[in-house]
Amino acid sequence: MEDRDSYLKSERAQQWREDLRKKLKNKERTQLARVKMNEVDAHERIQSYVEVNSGLNVEQAQKEASRCIDCANPTCITGCPVEINIPKFIKRIEQGEFLEAAKVLKETSTLPAVCGRVCPQEKQCEAQCFYTQKLKKEPVAIGHLERFAADYERESGQISIPETKEKNGIQVACIGSGPAGLTFAGEMAKKGYDVTVFEALHEIGGVLKYGIPEFRLPNNIVDVEIDALKKMGVKFETNFIVGKTATIEDLKEEGFRAFFTGSGAGLPRFMGIPGENYIGILSSNEYLTRINLMHAAEQDTDTPVVSGKKVMVIGGGNTAMDSVRTAKRLGAERAMIVYRRSMAEMPARVEEIEHAKEEGIEFMTLTNPIEYFADDNGRVNKVRVQKMELGEPDASGRRRPIPIEGSEEIIEVETVVVSVGVSPNPIIPDSLPELKTTKWGTIEVDQDKLQSSIPEMFAGGDIVRGGATVILAMGDGRRAAQSMDEYLKNK
Repeated sequence: MEDRDSYLKSERAQQWREDLRKKLKNKERTQLARVKMNEVDAHERIQSYVEVNSGLNVEQAQKEASRCIDCANPTCITGCPVEINIPKFIKRIEQGEFLEAAKVLKETSTLPAVCGRVCPQEKQCEAQCFYTQKLKKEPVAIGHLERFAADYERESGQISIPETKEKNGIQVACIGSGPAGLTFAGEMAKKGYDVTVFEALHEIGGVLKYGIPEFRLPNNIVDVEIDALKKMGVKFETNFIVGKTATIEDLKEEGFRAFFTGSGAGLPRFMGIPGENYIGILSSNEYLTRINLMHAAEQDTDTPVVSGKKVMVIGGGNTAMDSVRTAKRLGAERAMIVYRRSMAEMPARVEEIEHAKEEGIEFMTLTNPIEYFADDNGRVNKVRVQKMELGEPDASGRRRPIPIEGSEEIIEVETVVVSVGVSPNPIIPDSLPELKTTKWGTIEVDQDKLQSSIPEMFAGGDIVRGGATVILAMGDGRRAAQSMDEYLKNK
């Protein structure tokens, strides 16, 4: 920690930073209004998969960057799971050195263009911003600025590739190409390791590709970040299921010395209510994967998906929002969110909820499905829902929903998407009996080192957390790389 603090102080003391601080008094900086993200009109965007947020222009970015007072104690960094040097990259934007800003991001973040789009900054770095903590004002728009720097670099065609140490000849394997795996691979490549990423699906990117729709995170943005990893020497094997295609022992025989498991939480959960197996009731995982990755909504597809005119999505998280907003784009006339708690408890990002409201999504809060009905062909056509009220807080700290007797209602539907959480992918634990897991099926790891009960295996992301954000998975990938590097050096 002392090393980091002294490094940040020396960076802040550089002449160009001092000159920038003198340009405007702090009083003037703190009186500037926060920038608003440019967005495509709701009526226009629901007709296609166009990205909703269209980014900041140069003038907006520099004006927002000038709000940052370049704190002596940058608490925003402590709120970032990958510890980006936030004031430095923001000051580079204020200075007009946009490509340098992108380089600063890449010192610690493997996926800056992704994070700038899907990170919940409002709960992390921006929650720790001086404006939020001390002034009770809107924080510096760190996420918008991160996206700006990454997009500017990509559009300039001058994409920087992080420096890598000389190759040490040690082979390490990464299982899964989601945010945890990609971050781990990038960090190990920087340290000189020979990294191979094994991906079970036919495309690289994990949840970034199959779980997040293109109107929120375009696939070509993910592909550019992956291309940078390839240029750093990371190798990728698709259609490869570790534990099935080849075992860990097989990979050891091929020369792999250590492993990182970032295989995610791709196992859907259902609610166990009557009629849940009727046709037209899907998990959000299947619904989004088929549409995002397998183009199931396009004409002449081999794997069409059913998405009717009346679509109900059960749940209140980001995945539920992604599902219901996708249904709207596929032609749903009535697209509903059914959530058993109130709007205040809804875990989805505020931005996602606001975008959904603008797009005409109907919110049925304090409501829970209790039974499904089907037509003569076995296809869901109605849902019985029950109103709820909030009682005392449960283990999660949120108030427990309690059914209200006599409040039941029947709603007509054509498609139901269940988005009430996911469970860890069981393939790796099932293939390694000696690997310790929790009662939820997640891999047990040392909280600091992310090392499992098998010393040469490290793990992070949803396979450990059971379902979390992209940036938390990235933080795990980064920490696991540091721990594995120490383990291999000591060995």
